Amino acid sequence: MKRALEQLAQDLAAARAGGWTVSPPADDRSALSLEQAYEVQERVTALLGAESRGWKVGSTSVAAQQRLGTSEPGAGRLPRQYVFESGAHVGVSPAHDVQVEVEFAFRLGMDLAPRDAPYEAGEVRQAVAAFMPGIELVGSRLVSGLAGSGRALVTADGGANVAFIAGREVALTGPWDLVDHECSLRINGEQTVTGTGARALGDPVLVLTWLANHLAARGMTLASGEIVTTGTCTGLEHVTHGDVLVGDFGSLGAVEVHLKPVDE
Repeated sequence: MKRALEQLAQDLAAARAGGWTVSPPADDRSALSLEQAYEVQERVTALLGAESRGWKVGSTSVAAQQRLGTSEPGAGRLPRQYVFESGAHVGVSPAHDVQVEVEFAFRLGMDLAPRDAPYEAGEVRQAVAAFMPGIELVGSRLVSGLAGSGRALVTADGGANVAFIAGREVALTGPWDLVDHECSLRINGEQTVTGTGARALGDPVLVLTWLANHLAARGMTLASGEIVTTGTCTGLEHVTHGDVLVGDFGSLGAVEVHLKPVDE
């Protein structure tokens, strides 16, 4: 099994870097446990030579969980070379069936290290240093695609992350609540969909809390300075090179990305 996991990691790393898709090494997808999937994800990050900037959390809505046949979120690394600032021109591969999500994202201001007691939302809220408008591009390096791969394979494939684009940071001071805060997606100047923070597990802070406890259970720290993007609040919309995408968070700012062919 170790040989199969290493082969899967090598295939996924090559497919992400090269812009193609691969088949999993085993026909029986249920043979891959979530624990093994996270091991593969870490190995892919190492093979890409990537320092992690933080984490993406996916499947934070009922619809997304149903799509992957799961009942909980999943976490994925944000490799440095796939994290961009607003206004960037980002290469995407048609083979990866790229889709866009508008997400509430945060930068941590203190460590949330492993401990015996689970973290509570109030503690995690205090650990947040800043908000940033976020766009995540998602897709699949597997021939089965995002909807057809299942929770474990999507997790092994970096949680389907293609790229994360961060808007300007906004300091969060005093009591703050983003549950009812609206965001919207514009594609090529036309508003496509809208949503609120409530679509991310009912509250983006609950996504952060889930991640802190998920990492703690794996003996890992959600570290000061790391970025966390908390799952789509606008659903998924297919996009391709040539598209200009804007995630608008009103008073909290906006984030923009221009998509181009991956080889430009």
